Amino acid sequence: MNAWLAPAKLNLFLHVVGQRPDGYHSLQTVFQFIDVYDQLAFEIREDGEIHQARAIVGIDESQDLSVKAARLLKSLTGCSLGVDISIQKKIPTGAGLGGGSSDAATTLLALNQLWGLGLNRRELADIAVELGADVPVFVNGQNAWAEGIGEKLKPVELKEDCFAVIVPPVHVSTAEIFANPKLTRDAKPITIRDFLAGDAANHLQAVTCRLYPPVLQALDWLSARGPAKEKARMRGSGAAVFMRMQSLQQAKDVVESCPVHWQAFFARGLLKHPYG
Repeated sequence: MNAWLAPAKLNLFLHVVGQRPDGYHSLQTVFQFIDVYDQLAFEIREDGEIHQARAIVGIDESQDLSVKAARLLKSLTGCSLGVDISIQKKIPTGAGLGGGSSDAATTLLALNQLWGLGLNRRELADIAVELGADVPVFVNGQNAWAEGIGEKLKPVELKEDCFAVIVPPVHVSTAEIFANPKLTRDAKPITIRDFLAGDAANHLQAVTCRLYPPVLQALDWLSARGPAKEKARMRGSGAAVFMRMQSLQQAKDVVESCPVHWQAFFARGLLKHPYG
C-alpha cells in the first residue's frame, strides 16, 4: 500500500458578493495548496466492501468523506471492487484547512487508478462536487480563483509564499457566521487583477471575531510578529488564521514562539497539487 498525499489549502481571501435564492451565498476566493499533507493508503478488496482501515478520532465511518467518495465512485461506475482506506492525519481537523475535502479528492484520484476506471479529471470533478464545494479544486489539481459557492474554478498562478498558520482552540460554526445579520452579503465583486494588486479581505472575519474572541486574539498575536506590511487573516470560514512571511525561517520562528495552547505550523505554498 503506497501512500497517497492529500494537501491542505488556504483561502487567501474570501468575499461574500451575494445570496442566492436557495439560501447559499455567492463567494469569491482563491484556493492555495500548501505543503502540509494527510497520507492515505488503499488496500483493494475483492468483496466490494468499503471501510476505514482504522478509526479517525472524532470522525465516524459514516461521516468520513474519503469513505463517502469511494462509495459514490463505486455506485456511479458499477465497479465490483472495494477498498480499506487508512488515513494518517496531519492536517488539523475542524480548522477549515480542507483536510476532509482533500482526502476525498485524493481517494477519487487514487481509486480511479487502482480500480482501473479510466475517468478523466473533468469526470472526476463532476463526481467531486457531489461531495462538497471544496472537493473539485483538489481533483482539478491547480491553485484556483473560485466563484459561485466555490465550485466555479479558474486556474491562477501563485508564488511559493511562506506562511505561519495558527489554529486557536475553538470550533467556529460556519452556519452561524453566514446566518449572522451583521454579515456583509453584497460586496462588489473584484477581479483576479484586483486580488493580485492586494485588494482582498475576509468578509467573515469581523463577525467571527465578535462571536469567537480566541480568533481575534490569534489574529492580533500573529499580526504583531510578521512583516510590517502584512496582516494576519482568517483563512476562510474556520478558526485557522494565517500570515504571509518573508521566509520559511521567519515562519518557523513565529510558530516556535506561539503560545502552547494554540496549534501552529509553518508551510510553503505549492505551485500545484501533488497529482496536478
